[in-house]
Amino acid sequence: MKFIVIGLGNFGSSLAEKLTTQGNEVIGVDQRIEKITALKEKITHTVCLDATDEVAFNTLPLKNTDVVIVAIGEDEGANIMVSALCKEAQVKRLISRAVNRLHEKVLGALGITEIAHPEEESAERWSKRLSMTGLIDSFELNSNYSIVEVVVPDKYVGKSVQEIGFREKYELLVLTILKNTEQRTSFGKNIVTTVLHGVPRPDTVLEKGDILAIYGYNDHIKSFL
Repeated sequence: MKFIVIGLGNFGSSLAEKLTTQGNEVIGVDQRIEKITALKEKITHTVCLDATDEVAFNTLPLKNTDVVIVAIGEDEGANIMVSALCKEAQVKRLISRAVNRLHEKVLGALGITEIAHPEEESAERWSKRLSMTGLIDSFELNSNYSIVEVVVPDKYVGKSVQEIGFREKYELLVLTILKNTEQRTSFGKNIVTTVLHGVPRPDTVLEKGDILAIYGYNDHIKSFL
């Protein structure tokens, strides 16, 4: 996959490095030459420019990029401006960093739905989430094994746990299935809640939108996805 990471502070640089080591093409963007110099040998490409400058911003290969990550943390105004430029450019997928709740509300008002909180989630966790299609969350037990939450890939919808062969084919253990269920509150408002369905039986059929909690070797999880 192709990523652009704008803002190469601690979070942005760490995320860019981890995405690169996972085999992705990463362009790191920052206006500070010292940040560019520090990373130019560690990630695929580095670009020194002021992303708040619309003309400079539009020189980036936005249309050919799968995910743009606005990782600017020191300057909330710059973060919001670059995020707005990304929305205007209609990038395929946008993730913006928020440094506080008010900042998050402003990003939400811009229509940004994927927001990173580096104080709560590490670059390691984000890099894994972005590199695996359908991955919602992950907990790394060690460098080789993880517990992950993934949306059921379309190719497995309508198939039973036994048909898919989690253990036989992929050597994975399905811990549980979570299903999004619409419920009506006492005020008459419909809300979507996630319901845990316990350990699935071999004849349990997977439905579109189901979320699987899976344990296994990282490479086997990637093969499944």
